[in-house]
Amino acid sequence: MIAAALTVANPVLREDNIPQIVSLLTLEEKAAILVGCGSTAFDGIGRNDVGVKGSAGATHAIPRLGIPSIVFADGPAGLRIDPTREGTDKTFYCTGFPIGTMLASTWNPELVEEVGRAMGNEVLEYGVDVLLGPGVNIHRNPLCGRNFEYFSEDPLLAGFIAAAYIDGVQSNGVGTSIKHFAANNQELNRLHNDARVSERALREIYLRAFEIAVRKAQPWTLMTSYNYINGVHASESPWLLTEVLRDDWGFQGTVVTDWGGGYDTAAQIHAGNDLIQSGSDSRYHALINAVREGRLSMEDVDACVTRALQLIVKTPRFRGYSFSDAPDLEAHATVCRNAADEGMVLLKNKGALPAGPGGVTALLGVTSYSFIAGGTGSGDVHRPYVVDLQQGLSDAGFTLDAPLDEFYRGYMEDEAWRCKMIDGNNSWVIDRERPIEVVPSGLIKAAAESADRAFITFGRVFGEGKDRDLHYSYHLQDNELRLLRETAAAFHARGKKVTVILNIGGVVDMQGWQDLADAILVCWQPGEEGGHSVAATLSGEVNPSGRLPMTISKAYEYEPSAANFPRVFEDKPFNYSFYRRLEGNKKDYTVKDVDYTDYEEGIYVGYRYFGTYAPKHVAYPFGYGLSFTSFRWSEMSVDTIDESYRVTVEVKNTGKVAGKDVVELYVSAPGRDMDKPARELKAFAKTPLLQPGESCTVELFVPVESLASWDEAAGRWSLERGRYRFIAARHAADRGIRKRLTI
Repeated sequence: MIAAALTVANPVLREDNIPQIVSLLTLEEKAAILVGCGSTAFDGIGRNDVGVKGSAGATHAIPRLGIPSIVFADGPAGLRIDPTREGTDKTFYCTGFPIGTMLASTWNPELVEEVGRAMGNEVLEYGVDVLLGPGVNIHRNPLCGRNFEYFSEDPLLAGFIAAAYIDGVQSNGVGTSIKHFAANNQELNRLHNDARVSERALREIYLRAFEIAVRKAQPWTLMTSYNYINGVHASESPWLLTEVLRDDWGFQGTVVTDWGGGYDTAAQIHAGNDLIQSGSDSRYHALINAVREGRLSMEDVDACVTRALQLIVKTPRFRGYSFSDAPDLEAHATVCRNAADEGMVLLKNKGALPAGPGGVTALLGVTSYSFIAGGTGSGDVHRPYVVDLQQGLSDAGFTLDAPLDEFYRGYMEDEAWRCKMIDGNNSWVIDRERPIEVVPSGLIKAAAESADRAFITFGRVFGEGKDRDLHYSYHLQDNELRLLRETAAAFHARGKKVTVILNIGGVVDMQGWQDLADAILVCWQPGEEGGHSVAATLSGEVNPSGRLPMTISKAYEYEPSAANFPRVFEDKPFNYSFYRRLEGNKKDYTVKDVDYTDYEEGIYVGYRYFGTYAPKHVAYPFGYGLSFTSFRWSEMSVDTIDESYRVTVEVKNTGKVAGKDVVELYVSAPGRDMDKPARELKAFAKTPLLQPGESCTVELFVPVESLASWDEAAGRWSLERGRYRFIAARHAADRGIRKRLTI
């Protein structure tokens, strides 16, 4: 008699059997899971056909154990996938939401969470598992090319906005990837630059936003940055990824490289960098060889594989979700517009706004007819449309000066063709070509006679892969200044107002021209509905309630990091041939601010520096923003509840129109035993819409532990004893309402 052979089927992955699955995986399968589908070495499979064209990357599937491939896609301002596909007329556009800087300008986490919910729904319905955002790196310097993706110069504001974004996206059952961890504050030589930062500055400034978001929202993944930190690559640092991120903060998720980031695969896995994206054959073989040669333990590999599988079992693809490819883009456009409405920052208003829609408006500036919805690179979105200001004003009932409007329409047709020809040869990460500014002098003079007001828009676009140029991007150009000067001279001579709209991803110099404008409105890069939001604000339909998430200094030279930031190309256009010396894996320490950057300003970033050492060098302080109404604050109180200080402030709308206000709570420490800034933001809150005469009580909480500073000598947080001042203020330079207490 011949015994029948019994066939035992392999188990399949479940939430409760991950250790068993890890034990059954071969070394090659483990390497395939950890090294993304940019590698084709694993059975020659390469990237699986997951049907999401234009996504950023994926993991390998292991079908025999029921492990699916999962999909990652950019980016912070909305899902980035290809909008069209071969073989179908159906489109796959995604909502272009306001940029990160504008979301932070709302100072409204609840609103940002609503944006996240809409964004996450598109991630879900288009079949993506993890959205590669938000970006929370600090605005250390205004010339950083990716500042538009990031939130603020202040880590508390950035951290709370990021946590709201994450909560919103992940409420859909999809993941986020908070990035770029850490100290990724310049783009020039980003693959090799060594950020030399004190541990105190790291803990209090550059890591703090990540810490807040991790503790409050637990993003599914975290993305390591390209740069080195104090001589160690971020993705290869056990201190950063294990001691700080997991042991100190309790991060429960999965760590993924930036795409192509890092060089030593074994060091990355040992440090706790779980997934290597987008992957390559060399990385796959390097991992396997490191284990076989004893340079990498199987224990380290299994820890990363375990965390990868813990991510996979949470995803829609693992759960078998049947995505529709049809999110409600119309509803999400409304969310986009609401966020843009609240992110508008009114910097100046000498009786110019609100204006219209009655009368005739002279609309000038090429950007008025070619709005910038977002930046370039992975922070961009393939959105279905962009409402420019010309369309926004027309839809809102404004009557535009006909000769000017006709001129710009014809001029912009020619410029659109020229820009398309140039952009067709450019990489997707390079700045888009913009229309050349024009000064129609005769039409300006004629419009000053017939029109009631003038609106001028200036724009800036930049993004991944390079930093901004001081002269070509930070300062207004000659034609822009000429346009403003001629318009101001002609309209002011007849007692008419001129408003400047700044359609920008980061701040520009203000000192050389702000006196020529009667009003200045920063609309940032407001997403696809931008023209409608700006028109609504200009007319007074929307009362601006945005506040600056950064300081605008009087001159770039006053920036605390100005002496330690690359200015290689300040006197000439950007030269990509410079990058030839940066190719390959060679680490060099030759060129200051290129090969290495010293963060000599320490914790004194933005308002922390200006408020402590240089208040006279501020053009517009952190947290600043005007309204069309007025508010009165009163009855501030401070009491203790469960290891936190509770602060309440009464806010009353004393003006004639409805509006929202922002209460910013700063704390001034004794500063005797430890070096401390003059004040630091410790809490904030935005009021609901208050009608004229209506009041509300704003409640803010400051955990006692948040008042501590990092003591480098002791290697721990330390709370200074003494008298503290709690300051409820309208911005970082406002005296505000004060209460003293002793700790």
